[in-house]
Amino acid sequence: MPEVDALHSHDDASDYCSDHDTLRLTGTTRFPPLDNVKTIFITGGAGFMSVSVVGTRNIVHQNGSWVTRHLTVRYPEYNIICYDKLDEVSSLANIRCLEAFPNFHFHQGDLNDEAVVSRLFAEYDVDCVMHFAACSHVQNSFDNPCTFTLNNVVGTQRLLDAVRHHGRIQRFIHVSTDEVYGEVVEESVDETKQFMPTNPYSASKAAAEMYVWAYAKSFNIPALVVRSNNVYGPCQYPEKIIPRFHSLLAHSLPLTIQGAGLHIRRYLHAADAANGFDTLLHKGAVGESYNLHSKSAVSNYELAVRMLTLFNLSPEKDFRDYIRWVKDRPFNDGDYHVSGDKMEGLGWVQEVGFEEGLRGTVEWYGRHMGDWWPGLVEGVSANGGGVSADAASSESICGGEAKERDGYASEGMEEGKFRCCGDCGGGGGGEDDDGRISVTGDASASGSEVGGSSSSTTTTGSSSPVVVSPVG
Repeated sequence: MPEVDALHSHDDASDYCSDHDTLRLTGTTRFPPLDNVKTIFITGGAGFMSVSVVGTRNIVHQNGSWVTRHLTVRYPEYNIICYDKLDEVSSLANIRCLEAFPNFHFHQGDLNDEAVVSRLFAEYDVDCVMHFAACSHVQNSFDNPCTFTLNNVVGTQRLLDAVRHHGRIQRFIHVSTDEVYGEVVEESVDETKQFMPTNPYSASKAAAEMYVWAYAKSFNIPALVVRSNNVYGPCQYPEKIIPRFHSLLAHSLPLTIQGAGLHIRRYLHAADAANGFDTLLHKGAVGESYNLHSKSAVSNYELAVRMLTLFNLSPEKDFRDYIRWVKDRPFNDGDYHVSGDKMEGLGWVQEVGFEEGLRGTVEWYGRHMGDWWPGLVEGVSANGGGVSADAASSESICGGEAKERDGYASEGMEEGKFRCCGDCGGGGGGEDDDGRISVTGDASASGSEVGGSSSSTTTTGSSSPVVVSPVG
């Protein structure tokens, strides 16, 4: 895990906080401070990458607390204002280690309350905004699309109105998502690709970005935009896939996988993401957009296998007891393969390999889950809701009796075989001709590239296959 370098941060950082484990959860970069920036206003600075600062529930965020800690500790020259609503997915434990730092200030509030935001802008003479807060859990956007429009679009517009009326902002960094491009499964795409969002969440983020660019043109707001791949690491609320898998396995419950589990996500460790945002704050060009990309492409199926291994379970012997297939989303993008050439041109590089990052993340949750989210004893389902022990341990592999609360789980799994029922869009659940599900390659390889089809999942980079035999 990256650690704080006291040479270029608060020399007496340990005097401000005894929680050394949390203080270590920063990036590693440090640039000469900007001459025209003194006070940075971070929307949602107490969540994983950010926390809810909008008026409704079911809000999950992107990178705020990592960036808040990073900038507070590594840049004593800046005043950091963390503005956060503190709903159910957030935790003050993410920022408690900063409370004694003289350059850190926390205010609880709603992003839709423009008057409060404007008052804080004036009180602290804010000259930079980093806008992380957003609803970001895709599955929830299928259930309640209007919530995402209100929070991600209207909330962003109200923040922009506060910015334009304040009139003294030197940099406005808007955190978008790779999902605005839609599904990208072959050659990587750069920042000029047309937006083609495929779900209500990504549509809301695309719309918010259009407001950012419109206000930049109409009101001369000095904006730049970041579109990031999937960020993971310590402090992430357990409805995202990695902490959810940890929560389920920690309670000896099976992992739920949507469809065939062949959808690929590109995982970027939060420390690398914090470095990326730091780089863009100090070196990014106003008026430009940047893909914050990862080279660690991992399918959901491979991630499940890796998690079983980290819990000292055998993907071969324990597969039957610890995997449940559930119905896929209405539409599930296969990959978000974006080019990071523009970011790398600024000197940013991905440093944390997926094997190292995943192991450290699992170890962190093993030590801190109860401290961060007291009372959270249930896992979180593949579809965003809680899953009970009874449902998770049902004999039905592809849903059946194990229906999730929102009704997405499917039925019809043929007993005794680990292939998808077909109703869930799994296309066979990754079953080989002999009824086995296989991952070809070393399942522990760092940052491996993943390929596959409706009949198998393949991880390149090793000649030794990991084969799971579900048929008894």
